[in-house]
Amino acid sequence: MATLQRIRNRAGLLVAIIIGLALVAFILGDILRSGSSLLRPQQLEVAEIDGESVQYPDFQRQVEEMAEIYKMNTGTSQLDENTWVQVREQAWQNLVREIVMSDVYEDLGLTVTADELFDMVQGNNLHPIIQQLFRNPQTGQVDKTAVLQFLKSLDLNATAQQKAYWLYIEEQIKEERIQTKYNNLVRQGLYVTKAEAQKSLEAKNQQANIQYIRLPYISMPDSAVSVSEDELKAYYNKHQDNYKQAESRTIEYITFDVKATESDDANTLKWVEDIKDEFAEVSENEQYVNVNSDVPFENIYQKKEALSADLAEFAFNNKAGAVYGPFKEGNTYKLVKIDDFKDLPDSVKARHILINPEKMGSYEAALALADSLKGLIENGASFAKLAEQYSEDTGSAREGGDLGWFKRNQMVKPFEEAAFNGEVNKLYTTTSQFGVHLIQPTRKGKEVKQVRLATLSRTIEPSTQTYQNVYAQASKFVSENQDYKSFTDAITNEKLTKRIATIGENDREIRGLAESRPMIRSAYQADVKDILHNNEGSAIFELGDSFVVAALVSETEEGIASFEEVKPRVELAVKKENKGKALAQKVKDATSGSDLEATATALNTDVKTANGLSFNSTSIPAVGMEPAVIGTLASLKQDEVSSPIIGHNGVYLVKVVSTTKGNDDDLMAEQMRLNQTMGSRAIYQAYEAQRNAVEIEDNRAKFY
Repeated sequence: MATLQRIRNRAGLLVAIIIGLALVAFILGDILRSGSSLLRPQQLEVAEIDGESVQYPDFQRQVEEMAEIYKMNTGTSQLDENTWVQVREQAWQNLVREIVMSDVYEDLGLTVTADELFDMVQGNNLHPIIQQLFRNPQTGQVDKTAVLQFLKSLDLNATAQQKAYWLYIEEQIKEERIQTKYNNLVRQGLYVTKAEAQKSLEAKNQQANIQYIRLPYISMPDSAVSVSEDELKAYYNKHQDNYKQAESRTIEYITFDVKATESDDANTLKWVEDIKDEFAEVSENEQYVNVNSDVPFENIYQKKEALSADLAEFAFNNKAGAVYGPFKEGNTYKLVKIDDFKDLPDSVKARHILINPEKMGSYEAALALADSLKGLIENGASFAKLAEQYSEDTGSAREGGDLGWFKRNQMVKPFEEAAFNGEVNKLYTTTSQFGVHLIQPTRKGKEVKQVRLATLSRTIEPSTQTYQNVYAQASKFVSENQDYKSFTDAITNEKLTKRIATIGENDREIRGLAESRPMIRSAYQADVKDILHNNEGSAIFELGDSFVVAALVSETEEGIASFEEVKPRVELAVKKENKGKALAQKVKDATSGSDLEATATALNTDVKTANGLSFNSTSIPAVGMEPAVIGTLASLKQDEVSSPIIGHNGVYLVKVVSTTKGNDDDLMAEQMRLNQTMGSRAIYQAYEAQRNAVEIEDNRAKFY
């Protein structure tokens, strides 16, 4: 159905922004729930949310549904691993929100009735998604008749998958609607008074220019302050919320990296040398390169100045068919063959009309419009006026589509080829990642001789034998060191590089180790001081181009870290507090009334300035966040010097040099701004509060 295709093309981004992804399932439940006693509900539990058990087959079905929607929206048939991770995460977030908020909505009596849904889908108050899907790209108006025609055809002609897709859109419209109702309730429960708005307006209008002295904490060595064990424990007990920690595991590991050897280098060079004669004889250079090279054929012509000195000397002093090389460039051996010469301009002036396929419903519709515009222009219509009317490139559309002069490699390849290879004033249609272009070259620069080279590249890569040799090294290490003590001793004795990583249960990768999810899962199945093993029982993980051997060093459970675990952090915090007190006393003793210069001299520092500090800000330029300093300014009179202020980054002495008042007196606008800011923050916090109020046991790491 053409309309459904247009919906897929135009709905993808909007649906994703408002509600995520989802639909069309591969049913796994019957298979996994039947038969084997190994697959009991507890073992298949992917999560428990607010006392509700979520089974793996049910969650996987939602993931598959979302994957199908993603495929339909993007036109892809397969998803890579990163996309699967994103789809699973979106499915998880949707599931948590659904379970957490369902009782909240019910308690508040929030529903979406059938009449409401009818009104949003085909009534007088169409939902933004429906408006976007059925907006006429030419007029910008929503075609309500098209909505009704589509719904009728859906009943008669649509496949089961297409019907399910549309039902999914309706379901998500309902979900978005009920979320909006809840959010509005939260917003309407909040109010900023006129007195609060007036106070904010006064703070915003009042600005201070100050002089200040700052003694940073780093100016006092740690040895200058002492801390007792009782002080540390008292601070820890008072600030335990600062030491909340997530569950984590810490591993130590070594890598046996697979790198190309001199033998691999020599074998690659020999392969290139052996193929040189054959390359010289073939006539279909593009096809030969695409079949045999690690880098595809590039259909570009280059001036002499664009090439390296050696290549330029070869290319412009030989005939087509001549071969240069092999030569080494980085990690690659290359052969270069002269494919063709042409006299081409080094710059072109052109204009274009860019058509967006999403707005047209498909690439076919965009190409059809481009073809129609081409016919109009060839029959005398104004290119400039049509560009102003139809082009999505608003910058050039204002200039009648004119792009001015541009050189090679400044435009995307399809556009460049049409502009440089086309005849002046002729019209050409091409496509790129930006859409469909109707192009007209209007002028061309001076033509110069240019060459097209066919480059055959062969990357130097480790051979099978090299992989086997490195694996043998890893195997030898594992066989000789099967417990944690021998593991660490061997690393020291053999002067190997030990790496450390702290990982969460749902982390997908360890930095620097490709595809390392299996090792993360292993860390959460092992005991402390265990050597990690993969699913096949081997202590060697093959991750990218490395063989890795690892051990679990420690584990941290979710909650408040123990005093001993965070003692170094507590000690730093207490020392900072004691430094603040000591520096404040030092400043107080050195203060000479209102004469900051004399005080600065006594403290062996200088006086700094900061201008335009608003009383509702929290930071000082070039210093950082210092709310205590800003707060003090509000209570100071002009030329009055503050008492020592203990701040985030040091101790301060501040003097207000002058103040200025702004003229913003729009109390209603300030009240609306504060209301909007508070409402937006409250919506997020309201959901987080509901989520934090329930128990969520996340077992996804056991399955993915």
